[in-house]
Amino acid sequence: MKMGLFVTNEVGYEIAKFFSEQNESVSCLVLDSKDTQKLNEKFLKTVSTDEVFYSDELYQKDILEKLKKMQLDLIILAWWPYILKESLIEIPRLGCLNFHPSCLPYNKGKHPYFWSIVEDVPFGVTLHFIDTGIDTGDVVFQKQIPKAWEDTGSTLYDRGKLEIVKLFKDNFNNIKNGILKRKKQKSTIESFHYGRDIKSASKIDLDQEYKAADLLNLIRARSGFPYGASWFTDDGQKYEVRLEIQKVEK
Repeated sequence: MKMGLFVTNEVGYEIAKFFSEQNESVSCLVLDSKDTQKLNEKFLKTVSTDEVFYSDELYQKDILEKLKKMQLDLIILAWWPYILKESLIEIPRLGCLNFHPSCLPYNKGKHPYFWSIVEDVPFGVTLHFIDTGIDTGDVVFQKQIPKAWEDTGSTLYDRGKLEIVKLFKDNFNNIKNGILKRKKQKSTIESFHYGRDIKSASKIDLDQEYKAADLLNLIRARSGFPYGASWFTDDGQKYEVRLEIQKVEK
């Protein structure tokens, strides 16, 4: 199996380490040119490969030609933050397998941990094939993650990262042997959000009536992060609201 590995974030680093521990080489390694978490040097030291490319050069004609000549079977997108163009999607024989931290078809797009709480829909992690839509491709492996009142957006985000790495590791033998049973997503479930949607959705309107459960969900969905929160304004001043819920014995 000739694989290309696209990696970012600590999730990508866990996958890179797994490849190293399994003595698995890859045909090419692709890194995020922005390197916002300063992990690229670690990736380079961890992954065994002769070819390294960067996100800002992927669609150059010579790079696409190099990728085609590798005759890749599969591209693995481990927490890759960019939408792939069709010219890249069509290169690997089997396709491009993407990590997505939601229980597709629920919560395609950004911030699924937030929307899972606010919209009260299932949460989980999914390995799915990329197509020309956004998170609309066939599901291959998936695990639903139960939620509790004590959960916040932050706890779901952290648990999702752990579980998606485990999902990949648990199914790696099938992946590298090309045993990838595709399941189409239910087209009747429309659940998609852009990154920009979270700001307005996090606003609490002081003049609006809320069910208690809905208001608690809105606040805890944005709680636990070092940045951002649910918010409201009063007399021209903005306030942020965070919430912690603890289970107690009756």
